Amino acid sequence: FLHRVSEVNMKTTRLEVVRNAEKSVITVDRLRVDATVEFYVRVDPSDSGVATAAQALAGKTFRSEDLAETLEGKLVDAILSVAANYTMDELQNERGRYVGQITEILKPNLSQNGLLLESVSLTRLDQAPFHTLDENNAFNAIGLQRLAEIVASSKKERAVIEADADVAVRMSKLDATKKRLNIDQEEEEAQIQQQLNIERERTASDAAIAEEQSGSEQRREFARIEKDKEVKAKEIQTGREVRKAELEATQSSELRRLERDIVIAAQEAEVARAQVAVQQARSEEIKAKEDLETTREVAAAERERALAMIRAREQAEVDETRVGSETGTLMAMAKAEAEATKTRADAQRSELLARAEGEAALIASENSQSDDLIEMKLHMRKLEILPDVVDSMVKPAEKIDSIRINHVTGFGNSGGGGGQDSSADKAVVNQVVDGVLSMALQLPAVKKLGEEIGVNIGDGIKGISDQVSESQDDQASGEPSEE
Repeated sequence: FLHRVSEVNMKTTRLEVVRNAEKSVITVDRLRVDATVEFYVRVDPSDSGVATAAQALAGKTFRSEDLAETLEGKLVDAILSVAANYTMDELQNERGRYVGQITEILKPNLSQNGLLLESVSLTRLDQAPFHTLDENNAFNAIGLQRLAEIVASSKKERAVIEADADVAVRMSKLDATKKRLNIDQEEEEAQIQQQLNIERERTASDAAIAEEQSGSEQRREFARIEKDKEVKAKEIQTGREVRKAELEATQSSELRRLERDIVIAAQEAEVARAQVAVQQARSEEIKAKEDLETTREVAAAERERALAMIRAREQAEVDETRVGSETGTLMAMAKAEAEATKTRADAQRSELLARAEGEAALIASENSQSDDLIEMKLHMRKLEILPDVVDSMVKPAEKIDSIRINHVTGFGNSGGGGGQDSSADKAVVNQVVDGVLSMALQLPAVKKLGEEIGVNIGDGIKGISDQVSESQDDQASGEPSEE
């Protein structure tokens, strides 16, 4: 039964695809070409074609813009994929084969949408202008280089042809001028010869007439005529020589001018060739500068990497030296403290032994007393002598300008070691004061050790860190001199 009715346009529709500027077609030689291609399509009149078009396109068959937008991907892909196998010259010379290959690719693709491809027309084909191309694009960079080579070669050939043509024209003018001057000279010589012949005939005629006259008059007239004839002949000869000299001077001047024009034309041709050579040299210089800049950047990167490695190695050495110095200092301090603790423990043990021997009788007499009473008396005695002990211990500290607590023990069991049972049994105040005095006794030895290794222990951790920072700054300031 009838599910839905969809109208389909059975007329031929023109679809235009324009590829210009950054969307231009790329050829096999990486040149960009602006192209406009028109596709004429219609719905396949078969039942399956109409059904497919109705399902796939529906009302878009009546709207060429929507239909072109739907099929644009297929059309553009066919244009670009076929153009990728042609050079720009081949696209121009073999337009028919190019259009035929596009048609072969699109027919099966369009049939999937129920369309028939009637024809394809390449209506516009031209090289894309330079200003529309992005120089940072890899395809455009190769294409621009190729175009620059083609344009430079064409300019060079045109300049050579124009120079040769100019020289040929000037040589032709020179030959024509020489022939014209030779003709003028021959005409002048013929006119002079004709005048001379006329004068001779006239003279001969006059002599014949005068000869018929009387003898004396004839002789006088004959003498006069002969004289006039000689004068006329000299005048004619002089005029002939003058005209000939004028013609020769004119011809020589014209020849010199033409030769000068030929030399100038040849020089202009040489200048044109030199300009072409300069353009080539400039192109090579630009290319060499770019290669040199690339080499310089690579060398700078390598130098930076080497300097970074040197700085890292020096920093590692400084860190290693600093860690070694701090470790040695701490070990020396720990060793000195251990020796002081041992000496203090020995002294306390001797004191306790002497006191125990002196009080043995008292203890023996008081054996009848309880343990709690004995312990209480012991603590009472310690409290009685504690002020005197503190006063005697504080007197050396009066000369101390400042105290930095680098190590504190005696707060319960957290600060003591496993082998210091005697210090763990003391009161908290006694343990703190003993730690301070122990550090005061060890400080001169630690300072001496710091002077030996070049570290200021007297200023504490800040002095050590300042010296390490100064050492690193000195190393950093010395690095540019190595470069």
